[in-house]
Amino acid sequence: MNRSGKLVAVVAALAVTLAACGDDDDDTSAGGSDGTEAPAREGPEISIGAQDFGESAILANIYAGALEADGFEASVQELGGFRDILFSSFESGDINLAPDYVASNLEFLNDFAGEATNDVDETLDKLQPLLEEKGLTALTPSDAVDTNAFVVTSDTAEANDLASLSDLADNGADLTLGAPQDCETNGFCIPGLKRVYDVDLSANFVPLEFGLIPDALEAGEIDIAVVGSTDGRIESNGWVLLEDDQNMLAADNVFPLASQELEDAYGDDLSTTLDGVSSELTSDELIELNKRYDVDHEDADAIAADWLEEHGLD
Repeated sequence: MNRSGKLVAVVAALAVTLAACGDDDDDTSAGGSDGTEAPAREGPEISIGAQDFGESAILANIYAGALEADGFEASVQELGGFRDILFSSFESGDINLAPDYVASNLEFLNDFAGEATNDVDETLDKLQPLLEEKGLTALTPSDAVDTNAFVVTSDTAEANDLASLSDLADNGADLTLGAPQDCETNGFCIPGLKRVYDVDLSANFVPLEFGLIPDALEAGEIDIAVVGSTDGRIESNGWVLLEDDQNMLAADNVFPLASQELEDAYGDDLSTTLDGVSSELTSDELIELNKRYDVDHEDADAIAADWLEEHGLD
């Protein structure tokens, strides 16, 4: 055989060897931005629940992307907008992980007993036993906080001399409040306004789906809107955020809510990946992410992918 024939044989043998190696790599998932691949995890598929508002969808996709980069099999499931749907989806097994908010989660489970405080560790300590009763567990919360925000247009603020929630006691009794249905029982909404500020807006309450509230405010159909404090439209639309000057609102830090079965299956591997997300997430970033979704109308999965790449978690 001549030299070129020997070279062809060597190349062919090398191709077979590489093909065999490629077959072995089929058992791995895409890894980090450094080009390495994470080995596939042995365990159940992770189904992440996203409620029907932009921030939840973005966070669910961030969790999914980070988990997939670490070798987990993960997908996002779209849910309705209320927390009872979230918990029923855990109970049915449709999901086993979801982004949620510490104080709101506690108050939902304790029938709005008003136990949540502005200390996230204290609030989490009260939440964890209630979750355990449902076969769930809270992983490490992030520093990112998204709580109820009471906003008005600049015209309404000027006409009624409104800058804080305390101002509602003197000038807001006749104003119409637009908020989700659970505002009637939520300790950080109508009951909280009564308890802390001695303001009763129940007579002028208009229940609305969360996604419809901003448009109703802009259209003048309501005077006060309850939105998330990280809503990017607050700044973009020039809304006035009424200051919670008597500290009614509590520690609504974003945290991963998981089934105990899922945590038991993966142990520290799961918490390590999700702790990596929580350690990077901030309130200011949530505002920017939400602006891209609500104002710029970008897709949640694309926004999440950019965030993961920026933080080296893709």
